Amino acid sequence: MRYDESARVSVIIPARNEEANIARVVRSLARQQGIREILVVNDQSSDRTARILSGLETEIPELRRLRVEALPDGWTGKTHAAALGARQATGEWLLFTDADTEHLPGSLAELLRRAEDERADLLSISPGQETPTWWEKSVIPYVFVKLATLFRFEDVSDPRSPAAAANGQYMLVRRECYERSGGHEAVKSDILEDVGLARRIKSQSGKLIFLPGAQWVRTRMYRTFGEMWQGWTKNLYLLYEGNALKILAAVASLWFLEVLPELAFVASCVAVASVRSSRLPDFCAVGFFLLAVARQWNYGRALARLGFDFDLISYQPLGAFLLGALMLNSLRVHRLAGNIQWKGRQYAPKGKAKEKK
Repeated sequence: MRYDESARVSVIIPARNEEANIARVVRSLARQQGIREILVVNDQSSDRTARILSGLETEIPELRRLRVEALPDGWTGKTHAAALGARQATGEWLLFTDADTEHLPGSLAELLRRAEDERADLLSISPGQETPTWWEKSVIPYVFVKLATLFRFEDVSDPRSPAAAANGQYMLVRRECYERSGGHEAVKSDILEDVGLARRIKSQSGKLIFLPGAQWVRTRMYRTFGEMWQGWTKNLYLLYEGNALKILAAVASLWFLEVLPELAFVASCVAVASVRSSRLPDFCAVGFFLLAVARQWNYGRALARLGFDFDLISYQPLGAFLLGALMLNSLRVHRLAGNIQWKGRQYAPKGKAKEKK
């Protein structure tokens, strides 16, 4: 295969059973400027992923197919696939991206230019999230608003701050820095390999840039409620640093400050309708209404910054309830269950990978 020497970015896409997504992501990347090669690492898919990739090879000359034959002990599937792709890559920059993403026209050129202008070693974005169903509209925006408070973009991008994070859906990293940090092999058992890699790079004085990225990339993370439940169960405990008290405090805040006032407002309205002799229910209803309006206005502003539609504010109470339930389930699974299930594999709660039997 002959390379365009002016193209400096190798794209690496771990793919396990991605027949619904793989053509979209590969085609969207093939339209980008600066792509040297697109390496799709087929991680033992049992669906039509391999067949679709075979058909795309004649259409997209930059596409290279790799296959995982076996998952070694001590690795998670995604970190192993990413490391395999990185070893085969030839670019000066490595772009790790998920198979369920779509890269909008001109996005790579713009983000690469920003990374180089600001001398970043790792640039990561939080892509725009597609939410066609009620459960996605409720949970996905709420999760990302909360994550934006846990990992503030400004703090992560500030070299003076110890805060470090990245979103594995889009990580553009200098190859030299990636190799110096130990790459994915250094975080091979991490379920949150993106955050782990960002922390290693920043601890070695590497510069991070972390941005909201709905104008550049979009994704639909989960296609069923069960996938979403399993995915956030896997991640939330770790995103809260495995701190049970921190998780319980967050759940209490969600349910008592987000869900309960909404229920109280409804109860007050019922009381107003049924108890006309007292002015107290009127006062309570107005108070809870004003509280709900203020809270939802702040939520809407946070949504807009991340590229979500403002009208998703109406799903806030349901999102708060479901996120609290997810956090409790994540705590239960990581502390009490024997394994974490994802993509047909089982992982020990503290990130030590093993094959599902």
